[in-house]
Amino acid sequence: MALKIRLTSFENSSILRKMTVLYFLMSIIPVSVLYFLYMQLREIGRIDITESNLSLTLFFMVLGVAVGYIAMRSMIGKIIDITKENRQALEEILGPDQIRALSSGDGNEITILAKSFNEIIAALEENVRNLELAKKTLHSVLARVGEGIISMDNIDNFLNLIVETVTEAIQADIGLIILVNDNIPEEMFVKSICGKHLTNAKLLKFRRDNPIFKDVLESKKAQIIDKIPRDGGHATLFRVPLLCAPLVLHDHVIGIILVCGRRSEEVFNNDEIHLMNNLANQTAVAIENSKLNENAGKTYFETIAALALAVEAKDPFSRGHLERVSKMVVRMAEELNLNQDDINTLRDAARLHDIGKIGVTDKVLVKQGPLTAQEMDMMKKHCEIGEGIIKPIRSLRNLCDLVRHHHEKLDGTGYPDGLKGTQIHPLVRILTVADIYDALTADRPYRIAFPKDRALEALRSMKDQVDQRIVEVLARLVS
Repeated sequence: MALKIRLTSFENSSILRKMTVLYFLMSIIPVSVLYFLYMQLREIGRIDITESNLSLTLFFMVLGVAVGYIAMRSMIGKIIDITKENRQALEEILGPDQIRALSSGDGNEITILAKSFNEIIAALEENVRNLELAKKTLHSVLARVGEGIISMDNIDNFLNLIVETVTEAIQADIGLIILVNDNIPEEMFVKSICGKHLTNAKLLKFRRDNPIFKDVLESKKAQIIDKIPRDGGHATLFRVPLLCAPLVLHDHVIGIILVCGRRSEEVFNNDEIHLMNNLANQTAVAIENSKLNENAGKTYFETIAALALAVEAKDPFSRGHLERVSKMVVRMAEELNLNQDDINTLRDAARLHDIGKIGVTDKVLVKQGPLTAQEMDMMKKHCEIGEGIIKPIRSLRNLCDLVRHHHEKLDGTGYPDGLKGTQIHPLVRILTVADIYDALTADRPYRIAFPKDRALEALRSMKDQVDQRIVEVLARLVS
């Protein structure tokens, strides 16, 4: 088998080979010149150096060259050893394949080392750019989340902000927050969503053992999902890769947050995984705090509602008024096709709208007969007192407007602020009509209860004071 000899240019030879050739040339020239001069001078008979002296001189010259060569070779060898050590370190950074690719071209050890360092510098510059981008993304996410926490009215708005922000920051098309159903632990439901074509996704349900999320739920760590199992429910909703992080609270998974449909061709990186993990942890804490606040809010509401009933019980003529008005406003709101939040607000406000009467003296509150002007002024204070009772409680602040203004009239003759027309909130108008109707159809110390028809007639006669559209809705319900 013939040997294949690889010929390389001197310029691209190794440092050791270059040094050997150059040192040999550098050494042979003075020896040759010396020998040439000796021969010339000998021919003309002008030198009396013997051949033995010349040989000794040449010997010491060659010996000096050899010693210099060995010393220089040793020094160059150390340099080469250093480059080899650096090459091994570079292989760990760039990888052996990239080092071999750099070595395959022309160049010696120094050239290859320089190319390697250039590659590292380029990689570092790219990493710096990525870190700057990640930093800006993180700051953007944290800023928006911080603003959301400060202005958060309810957990739904906060979770919507979270999923929209992280989907935009990671440049994905789809973002979801899926929570475990407290009543059915084996079931999960979509809580928040980001994606134009996913308007009906909130109706979807997932099994907790769904193979798409199974590993994430069991490991309790953020993961990149590159393949969606065919048996995963609603698998067509997602596009790989998925970046999925569990919402872990007290070592229990209460849901997941995920993004998918990457707009760019880049895969999810470690910084984005870390960001999702941290965001998932904070989201889990926010959900728990929301539940605690909700429970506390319910406790506050029930306590104040009990006080309102206690005040109501002092007057036998108004007993049951709060409950009747509460049921009436709910029916009216449903007839008007109001959303559930407005229905809940009306219901709760109706139960608390007279809580301010706790600040009215019993002498006025249970007086058997018409009130004097001074007593009436005292009674009118119950609207402001009621607002003052519930206003410090964050979860009840949405009721303040209804509690304070349920005696306002469209023509400005109501109290305590004399609001007119559009200044009176639509929900307040509903509560006002229901409150007046129930008061008219109940016995009072100074009159007997009005029949339904007469009460409705009285309300219709107040066309400048109460919303007649609401009156007609009430008329349909009580007829």
